[in-house]
Amino acid sequence: MFKLLKEKLKGIRKKANEELGEEFTSGMGKKIKEEKLEDFLWELEIALMEADVAVDVIEKLKADIKKELVGKKVKLGADMGKIVENTLKKSLKKILDKGFDFDEFAKNCERPCVIMFLGVNGTGKTTVIAKLAKYLMDKGYSVVLAASDTFRAGAIEQISIHGENLGVKVIKHQAGGDPAAVAYDAIEHAKAKHRDFVLVDTAGRMQTNRNLMDEMKKIKRVAKPHLTIFVGDSLAGNDAIEQARAFDSEVGVDAVILTKIDADAKGGAAISIAYEINKPIIFLGTGQNYEDLMKFDVDWFINRIFGE
Repeated sequence: MFKLLKEKLKGIRKKANEELGEEFTSGMGKKIKEEKLEDFLWELEIALMEADVAVDVIEKLKADIKKELVGKKVKLGADMGKIVENTLKKSLKKILDKGFDFDEFAKNCERPCVIMFLGVNGTGKTTVIAKLAKYLMDKGYSVVLAASDTFRAGAIEQISIHGENLGVKVIKHQAGGDPAAVAYDAIEHAKAKHRDFVLVDTAGRMQTNRNLMDEMKKIKRVAKPHLTIFVGDSLAGNDAIEQARAFDSEVGVDAVILTKIDADAKGGAAISIAYEINKPIIFLGTGQNYEDLMKFDVDWFINRIFGE
């Protein structure tokens, strides 16, 4: 997990000591000059780009390093690598920590609490819905699933199988039906049966498809979800960032779940999506089983990408 980003950040720490530390090996200490940072920041930029960190994020991190270090007096023998690393950690924590706790949201959300899921085909969206259903049920909540991806008969079948496996009611219509009507019926069922949560699956054709976006907007108008989640594939890199931007711009996103994080060697997608749409990451998909859904922990994530 995050092997490439770990290696790049380890290399950055080494270069900071080699290229910046030599300035502070003698004397009583000197101030760091901006021109001394330029070559180092260029190497940082290249390293982060190779790890799928978006350009806007890289510019933010570079600006934070400049702000933190330029004009700072460094003591004799200072560990410049550690100073740069701590600055990056602090900057990343600001990007990733949005102060949203899903468990608190679930506890306080009015009933039935409606959660709508967005994302393109292949990201594992329907499986994430099933995992979140299991997560909620393990905490004592009752759940209804809405098969509002009526574009593909296979999608209805897939969520129906998950429902059977979990013992959860799935509200569905025939393939080609009105997705918003399915969501509406699921919410009405939840009201009648006093269920706590309605999880709404949706179609995942390409995010640039105008019909898809209009369909998502209609579902949102009808379902009035309390939370709209974008499900992104962490292995998709810049594509996942563009998808998140498109769905947020057209439909509106409140939070993010990233899948396949266990297979993500680069690690840049999570940072980039959180920065680009300024929404919290709330869960990470870590495998294929229903239990493989991990609440996002900022400190855990930062420690992992720095190899700690």
